[in-house]
Amino acid sequence: MLRKPPLHRTRIAAGQRRSPIFQRTNMAKKQKKTSPRVRPKTPAKQPPPSRLPALALDDLTGEQQALVDAIKSGPRGQFNNEGPLAVFLHAPVYGALAQKLGGHLRFNTSVPPRLSEFAILCTGHFWKAQYEWYAHATIAAKQGVKEATIRDLKAGRAPKSAPRDEMAIYAFIKELYATRRVSNATYARVHKFLGDAGMVELTGILGYYVLISMTLNVFRMPLPEGEALPFKEPA
Repeated sequence: MLRKPPLHRTRIAAGQRRSPIFQRTNMAKKQKKTSPRVRPKTPAKQPPPSRLPALALDDLTGEQQALVDAIKSGPRGQFNNEGPLAVFLHAPVYGALAQKLGGHLRFNTSVPPRLSEFAILCTGHFWKAQYEWYAHATIAAKQGVKEATIRDLKAGRAPKSAPRDEMAIYAFIKELYATRRVSNATYARVHKFLGDAGMVELTGILGYYVLISMTLNVFRMPLPEGEALPFKEPA
């Protein structure tokens, strides 16, 4: 009469028969663990080099010098050879018209400077325009925009502690940039504070600083040396 082998021997024998499969499986698992991972691209810490050369102010054409003089004698009171003004020097006739419009929209509208600067920051954040944010965050704070509001805007959060007029403009800008339209209710909330002329001027401010944002981003205009980027640059 044949005896059945002990149970534990049967299992060992079976395990031995299957061991090549298990070995291959274990090797595959080890290979998966040790195989290098493809990491996503991380944002660059600095923007790529500017696409336009810096122009020396002691070697300008007549039209370029006229642009510099017009900016100095206008509401800005000085010419900084950086940011959008440095771009305008490369096309001085266009630059003369653009800077004149910008000077009016920034300094001479019926929109209170606090609300104007708030709208500029909203636009700068939407476009991740490094120089625009760098230049206007300090100005906005001086004009009365709360530091907490500036931090929220920079982080992409709704500024919940902002006053009602700023929140109305925030909703207006968010809706306009997202849908390219503005509902009656959103329009009415801002109109309550600005009136007809102010609504026209606010729209002009937004449009002008979209132009500035695109200019800064297309030509990769750098911040002054030593200044940290407000936003992460794509790799």
